[in-house]
Amino acid sequence: MCVFHFISCALLGGKPKTLACSSCFETLCLVLRQRGGHEASLLSVSVSAVHTSTSMSLQLRCLYTHSLALVVTLLLFTATSGDGDAVENITAVLGHSITFRCPSNRSTPVERLYIQRFKNDKEDFINGFYRGQPLPVLPEYQNRTKVNEMELSMEMRNISVSDEGLYKCLVFINNKPEISKILLKVTAEYSVPTITKDCNKPGDGGAGKSCQLSCSAVGGYPQSTVRWTGLNQSLTNVIYNRSSADNESKTWTINQTIVHNCNQPTNISCAVGGSVSHTITICETESFPFVVIVAIAVVLVFVLLLVFVVVMKCCFRGPQRDDGAGETGVRFIDCRSQLQHV
Repeated sequence: MCVFHFISCALLGGKPKTLACSSCFETLCLVLRQRGGHEASLLSVSVSAVHTSTSMSLQLRCLYTHSLALVVTLLLFTATSGDGDAVENITAVLGHSITFRCPSNRSTPVERLYIQRFKNDKEDFINGFYRGQPLPVLPEYQNRTKVNEMELSMEMRNISVSDEGLYKCLVFINNKPEISKILLKVTAEYSVPTITKDCNKPGDGGAGKSCQLSCSAVGGYPQSTVRWTGLNQSLTNVIYNRSSADNESKTWTINQTIVHNCNQPTNISCAVGGSVSHTITICETESFPFVVIVAIAVVLVFVLLLVFVVVMKCCFRGPQRDDGAGETGVRFIDCRSQLQHV
């Protein structure tokens, strides 16, 4: 009733005898107190100032009061209409199913249900029913959507990125629509990121040791970025960063390459979306090359075998004919000389 009184005050401005200013003022203050908020407080002060002013004539005060009544009436109507624009957010996983639920007063039979989608500045009908009978559905939704008349809901299967957007439910009761909006968001998990490293040595064309690191992941949605764990950002430079969307699936491929200047051994990993790579170690301290150690071991084994063969050949020959007293001594002298040569 206060709102209708408001409208009357606004429309009858300039006719204070038809509608008393004091009544309009009281109604205005009452609604402003009920409205609450910063803007209502300011308007309430303005109304009180106008109404209690002694420098204005009665007709002028009434005119100002009626004008303020019109402003507050518009404010209330704007706030009331905004309450119907509330949007429910739902999230679906790529390739899975999602259910759109339309709120309604379940105590009253529903005559019609329309579920529509805002697309390209127009509304496309998705699915629904009229007095218990199904309605024609677009080919792209025929095998993917199913309406539940009892629950006033619609299941959509095999979700794709192109299904993302704003939808509207229209539930008709006594031939009057109840409208609600649903915003569908689609997500897809990225693959486990692939992480690689290529580290140089001090003096290989640079002042110190550094590592070139790459991280990539595919098949995710929405677009994401690479996040590194374990790196000192002040020692890191991005040299390549690219994101691309697949023309058909609309999913994203993320690639990034950075250069990290080493200062100590570090365990690092990278993440894209909610997927995390395995951990690798970079900037390890230099140790004696394994290949050199193996080569030295092989040479030592060869030398030992050669010594063993010479000893066996020289010192453990079979019995020979003794032609003189000094022949045996000469044989051992030759053995020692051969060992010395080795």
